[in-house]
Amino acid sequence: MIPKLRNMTSLYLVREDAILCLYRIGSRVADHKFIGSCGGHFEKEELNDPKACILREMQEELGLSESEVDGLSLRYITHRLAGNEIRQNYYFFARLRGDRELSSNEGTLRWIPFEEVPGLTMPVSAKHMILHYLETGRFTDCIYAGITEESGTQFVEMREFDG
Repeated sequence: MIPKLRNMTSLYLVREDAILCLYRIGSRVADHKFIGSCGGHFEKEELNDPKACILREMQEELGLSESEVDGLSLRYITHRLAGNEIRQNYYFFARLRGDRELSSNEGTLRWIPFEEVPGLTMPVSAKHMILHYLETGRFTDCIYAGITEESGTQFVEMREFDG
């Protein structure tokens, strides 16, 4: 078996004590679960550019441009074998500028206090990623890579080196 690749992005908007999540309705991959505020699959021309994908998804799903967020950064990349797919998720984080109200036609958006996040129903890789973010990632500027298995997700800080 040679699995296909499914490349996806997701954006988590954060503020002092909460994270904006979308309760997704009608998705083949994450139906009736909490996920990032927007995201989706890469278009062919975006395959080597996850930032281009998340910027397009922000505009399509939230009506947001890059100029309306601060600190947009790629923070996590996870991999998971699911059926005949390797699901590669690129997780971005940013802060929303101002107090703009957002809506989505993909489901219901809700600011979730950090302490309530562990109780949310989420896709497995996203759940492990967000728990790592709350415990470790929100205090760093690092990019983390993770492999999700039945026992959990092992995260490693990605570091540049000469080799």
